[in-house]
Amino acid sequence: MQTNSVPGSSASRTVFLTVIISLCGLLLFSTTASAALDPTERIVWRKSPIALELGVGQERMVHFPGPVSVGIPGALQGRLRIQSSGGTVYWMAQQAFSPTRILVRSLNEGQVYLLDVAASPEGGSTAPMEISLPRQPAPAAHDERSTGPTTHGYVSLTRFAAQQLYAPQRLQTPLPGVVRVPVPEKPVPLVRGGAIVSTPLASWRSGYRFVTAVQLSNTGSEAQELQAEALRGAWLAATFQHHRLLPAGDEADHTVVYLISDRPFSRVF
Repeated sequence: MQTNSVPGSSASRTVFLTVIISLCGLLLFSTTASAALDPTERIVWRKSPIALELGVGQERMVHFPGPVSVGIPGALQGRLRIQSSGGTVYWMAQQAFSPTRILVRSLNEGQVYLLDVAASPEGGSTAPMEISLPRQPAPAAHDERSTGPTTHGYVSLTRFAAQQLYAPQRLQTPLPGVVRVPVPEKPVPLVRGGAIVSTPLASWRSGYRFVTAVQLSNTGSEAQELQAEALRGAWLAATFQHHRLLPAGDEADHTVVYLISDRPFSRVF
């Protein structure tokens, strides 16, 4: 019996096997490449400033747990472009600059993040960065500092303090578990520089958190820009009623800052 052979069948099998091997190699390469395309730098915020390196002309994303606002120092105006969308901030350095402290504030809870941002023409990392908060300890961990089971958030405490200072009494709404605590009534060296006099007005406690309202008065002949990084003390959050003080004697030469801490005001310095 004669067996008919298909011309070129051996060559076809060889080509087929070559294609299969090539596809397997390509699949392996694609898997490895996909993993390499997700080099997200993940950092847990533990109150230590986070270094953020930028390359001039290279955009870099930083993800936060929620929507934030970013305070750009005057020295970086025109040198750094920042765009914020929800919990993601897009950083683009337009000129090189040395490490500069930048304050990022959560719009939900008032959490403050400190970033030391620098840019170089040689180029920095373009990998996304993801900043997260550490897990909250169980309430029992704070029993020795708590006056009760209720601990309100940063925003609620700040609004409450402002309401107590400025709202008519008929519009003031008490917060469960919030009690007024003593605070020094004489000026304190809260703001670095010496041109601003800081006088505590009132302080309240909610569980293991304190909120203190401090009046800031400009004693100089020039307007003063208020920056959270110029405050002395270890504060969980700082909210200014206004961010600019006009020269002494102007009706806008004073404002109030609301400070959140985990200790009484006099023990934070």
